[in-house]
Amino acid sequence: MSKRKSKSTYRNNLKARSEEARTVRKIVLIIILSILLIFIIGGYSGYTYIKQALQPVDPDSNEEVKVEIPLGSSSSSIGSILEKKGIIKDGRIFRFYTKFKNQFGFQAGKYNFTKSMTLDEIIASLKTGKIVKDALFKVTIPEGKSIDEIAEIFADKTKIKKAEFLKVVNDKAFIDKLMEKYPAILTKDIKNKEIRTPLEGYLFAATYNFYDEKYTVKSIVEMMLEKTSEVVGPYLDQLKEKDISIHEAITLASLVEKEAKTEDQRRKIAGIFYNRLDEGMKLQTDPTVLYALGKHKDKVLLSDLKIKSPYNTYEIEGLPVGPIANFSESSLEAIIKPEQSDYLYFLHDAEGNIHYAKTHEEHLKLKQQYIK
Repeated sequence: MSKRKSKSTYRNNLKARSEEARTVRKIVLIIILSILLIFIIGGYSGYTYIKQALQPVDPDSNEEVKVEIPLGSSSSSIGSILEKKGIIKDGRIFRFYTKFKNQFGFQAGKYNFTKSMTLDEIIASLKTGKIVKDALFKVTIPEGKSIDEIAEIFADKTKIKKAEFLKVVNDKAFIDKLMEKYPAILTKDIKNKEIRTPLEGYLFAATYNFYDEKYTVKSIVEMMLEKTSEVVGPYLDQLKEKDISIHEAITLASLVEKEAKTEDQRRKIAGIFYNRLDEGMKLQTDPTVLYALGKHKDKVLLSDLKIKSPYNTYEIEGLPVGPIANFSESSLEAIIKPEQSDYLYFLHDAEGNIHYAKTHEEHLKLKQQYIK
């Protein structure tokens, strides 16, 4: 009997030790996974922070800020001075960046910088001792412009010809390189064969400063895509939550941009577009007809609405195949946070006001009242 008890006790002890070992292994595994997760999150956060710190503080700012660099200043002290003046986002990143790029020989003096300058531009000024960093010229691209219109603006303001600009933005090899460089915003959707111009809608509306004559169409396009990436980047997680692809978002934002002028109008119209999509209705927005026609008209005719095109939202279901113009950040925000309403229709009167309706009957009455 005592032997049986001894064997039973041994088995129980062995079982207990085995269970204890399994528990320990589970705890160790959880700890290891937790540590790895912390490293991954920390690494991604660090990468994001550094990437943002390398960008200009305010790309649209032309205000000059006076900065004095004392004699014998190190890259660390220069970084601190620039950070305090609001010229760069982080002095430590400036110090690490200059070491990584092997940049040195900064000159003391009084400088005029702007918050729109890149780190490379700031470093170039500090090395050459160029006191004032003025743009040779500026080009302003308004919101709601197509690539064809953008090409005309650059042809008017620079030495670049419109045909040259359009040739480059439609070059397949160049587009492929841009997709590799900007994978977060340029997806395979832009290579749809039905799309008129792959980069349509992706060249952001802003004022661009040019500091020398060594510009090309490619450098201009990349500068504009950098701006798009900077503006769109903070909204990518919200777009994922709404289950909207970046291409769909920019397409819808371009429609909102063409239909509305104020923030309030944009949120209302974005909400109406979502309502129509939810109801299975066609979007039926006139700017897509004009884009399909390829020309501007003061008034869209009934015959125009029948044009066969993957852009014509009077003919197709859902969104057009791609954007019809560039967009403002306000329009992007509107499609992420649209105004909730029961409206399904809207129209513009001669004075630029927008009138909304819940039913087709109400919409027809508004037409009789405001459309002459």
